[in-house]
Amino acid sequence: MTRIVRLVIADDHPMYREGLEAALVAIPQLDVVGSACDGQELVELVDALMPDVVLTDLSMPKVDGAAAIRRILATHPEVIIIVLTMHEDDEAVFKALRAGARGYLLKDADRDHIVQAVLAAASGDSVYGSAIGQRIVNFFTNTNVAYTAQAFPGLTARERDVLELVAVGLGNHEIARRLVLSEKTIRNNLASVMTKLEVHDRAAVVAKARDAGIGYH
Repeated sequence: MTRIVRLVIADDHPMYREGLEAALVAIPQLDVVGSACDGQELVELVDALMPDVVLTDLSMPKVDGAAAIRRILATHPEVIIIVLTMHEDDEAVFKALRAGARGYLLKDADRDHIVQAVLAAASGDSVYGSAIGQRIVNFFTNTNVAYTAQAFPGLTARERDVLELVAVGLGNHEIARRLVLSEKTIRNNLASVMTKLEVHDRAAVVAKARDAGIGYH
């Protein structure tokens, strides 16, 4: 039996929100159970309706998208959140990912792409538009390598990989998935990072990395 994904939409532009809802209600695999016009309403809808997936803009009144994501995941960590926005700058992208978004799409995405992203996210995948995905790849594989090595020369290449991902707020499970390693290996590398940085917990690792300028991109 095909799983029906319960979906909530949030966007403060009525024409876009209503058009998106009209496009998605026609998809048999989706059940659009609610829509919100601001971040506060989104948080309240998720509390009331418990959707599988949330599709949300970032720039919204009352509570912005990133803050809404953090509030939702603090009480409903099982809810999968995809950002659908016009903002494609690094600050917006990584702010959303740090908040806990599992996907990031631009509003020029067509309906089929959005549907595929929602279904893939509901199945456990992280989803990004091609331009956003390439930016993330570049950030984690090229742009930051030399800088992190310079800032923390005592770390191994693998420890630097782990540090960079911890610094942007990812948990061990997601880091393991991205680096194609076991969670035990990630824990061991993180423990080594803590020892070398002379700190005692994850929050202190993040603070030290961000003091060095890592994790704010």
